[in-house]
Amino acid sequence: MHYDFTTIYDRHGMDALAVDGVGSMPGFSPDAPKNGTTFLPMWVADMNFATVPTIPQAIAARIQHPLFGYFRPSEAYYKAIIDWQRTQNGVEGLLPEHIGYENGVLGGVVSALNVYCSKGDNVLVLSPTYVGFTSSLENNGYHIIHSELKRDEHGIWRMDYPDMEEKIVRHKIHATIVCSPHNPCGRVWERWELEQAMELFRKHDVMVVSDEIWSDLTMPGYQHIPTQSISEDAKLRTIALYAPSKTFNLAGLVGSYHVIYNKLLRDRVDKESSLSHYDEMNVLSMHALVGAYSAEGRQWLTELREVLQSNIDYVCDFLEAQLPGVTCAKPQGTYMVFVDCTQYCAAHELTMDTILKRGWDAGVGWQDGRPFHGAHHIRLNLALPHALVIEACKRMKQSVFCD
Repeated sequence: MHYDFTTIYDRHGMDALAVDGVGSMPGFSPDAPKNGTTFLPMWVADMNFATVPTIPQAIAARIQHPLFGYFRPSEAYYKAIIDWQRTQNGVEGLLPEHIGYENGVLGGVVSALNVYCSKGDNVLVLSPTYVGFTSSLENNGYHIIHSELKRDEHGIWRMDYPDMEEKIVRHKIHATIVCSPHNPCGRVWERWELEQAMELFRKHDVMVVSDEIWSDLTMPGYQHIPTQSISEDAKLRTIALYAPSKTFNLAGLVGSYHVIYNKLLRDRVDKESSLSHYDEMNVLSMHALVGAYSAEGRQWLTELREVLQSNIDYVCDFLEAQLPGVTCAKPQGTYMVFVDCTQYCAAHELTMDTILKRGWDAGVGWQDGRPFHGAHHIRLNLALPHALVIEACKRMKQSVFCD
């Protein structure tokens, strides 16, 4: 490999919530491990890999000029996004006017819903559900109506279209959030699945917010299908949200973007985002995106996906072979695994609180899956060097699932 995905970095004191936030946010962060045990950061969704070198190089080049005043997005910024969407997702016809800045995907979700809805409206969300959707919608006065994903005979998470339609009709729903690839289940939706969903939304005039922040992180053999590519109707009823932050570990720099082809929606979202003067780009995040969305960034991403697939295969195979009653549906995208402890808890008469605490005490810094609507689930981040993944599995068997 050209790039380093094996070095174990000490992130303490380097602005890393993944390690410095441990034990400081009851109910959200893991507890600190006992007896000085090393902590394995496997909860909050950032990576423990150094990003592609072109990003710090782009930032370093910009800071050689010591003035950081007002600015406008550069032609290079728009060109980088257009070229990236073409090479990664097969998107043709994307123009600078279709692209707009967002401080974060969740802020973009709220701006979009504020255009689509009135406060107090019902919004359809698939479950298990990313906790960021839950808090953002509730904080802004929207009512969430969940439609549960179902696992088929092969253990693959699927949309329940009859349930979705029944709830759309019964609750008079006219807005929904699509998470593609899905967080926390890791599904990369197939084209036919999105076609069926978008036809349902067309039939009942449901507007779509599509969170595609994980779109670059599909595993080898899987291809992200942009929601807006499904049909001309889907293109015009969907506000899609992207960011380089998950792909290249840039969350701390802040910077996302939307793609909106419908001019009326685009104008309304731009107006909504402008009201507080909050949605303003950071000049260094602009240069970071240009550095990320490059030929070298594509090569780095190819290697990253191979590393993530290796970690996913190792953990899922380990659970199946070594930990009876602990299962997972192997994710097709993202670097998060949604681990199901239902059978294990029942067989050993244990609660999830006990399982979670055992892991935290042993330094396995995983995340409670219950806020994501997994009653006996754990959300596990596998974006870290393989040696740490092996160590985590060893601790799980020795100290957690040891009854």
